[in-house]
Amino acid sequence: MGWADWAREIEVEPSIYAADFAQLAGQLELTLDAGVRVFHFDVGDGHFVEPITTGPIVLEAIAGLVHDRGAVLDCHLMVDNPERHIPQMAKAGGDSVTFHVEVGPTGPLIELARDHGLGVGVAFNPGTAVADAARAAEGADIVLCMSIWPGYSGQPFMPEAIGRVRELRGLLPPEVHIQVDGGIGGSNIAEVRAAGASLFVAGSSVYGKDDPAAAYRELVSLAS
Repeated sequence: MGWADWAREIEVEPSIYAADFAQLAGQLELTLDAGVRVFHFDVGDGHFVEPITTGPIVLEAIAGLVHDRGAVLDCHLMVDNPERHIPQMAKAGGDSVTFHVEVGPTGPLIELARDHGLGVGVAFNPGTAVADAARAAEGADIVLCMSIWPGYSGQPFMPEAIGRVRELRGLLPPEVHIQVDGGIGGSNIAEVRAAGASLFVAGSSVYGKDDPAAAYRELVSLAS
């Protein structure tokens, strides 16, 4: 199983980092009932990004619930040393890992993730050239174009990301998915989709709403 099996034409991925952790299982159930197939799980180390976020203990706690409902966990490693974290994500129940081109050569990391049975993504920050990211992503399943600087949920979408997604789509094979993370919501998801993305990370625009299930369904409808 891999991204070819998990991803429908479009996937809105609720970002668990933005959920209410006092009610985490219930919030996951709400969005699973609404049709979520892929959850986004952020890992921040306090070095590559300022905040320390969630890690393998939380991942392991929710993996059974998510997998029992036929969904998967897409782990975004905002860390300086992905090679230390990839085996932990696999052991804790992650299904795919995405690491940043800015931390160094991606080839060995892609191979390590494959060795652990994981899907693979390569992410790049707003200050990184699109062409450099596309070259570094050879052999990956997805490429994540950050539309904010990574680290904190709730930041506004950077409009220049639209052109970067469009450029990226022209450089990648058609089977490689483009994911966008940061400020995705009802006002921009259709335009990001038109530019060539098919995976949309949605944090506060899902879990920051009074009705996360309805918010998720609305984003799916707007992107379709």
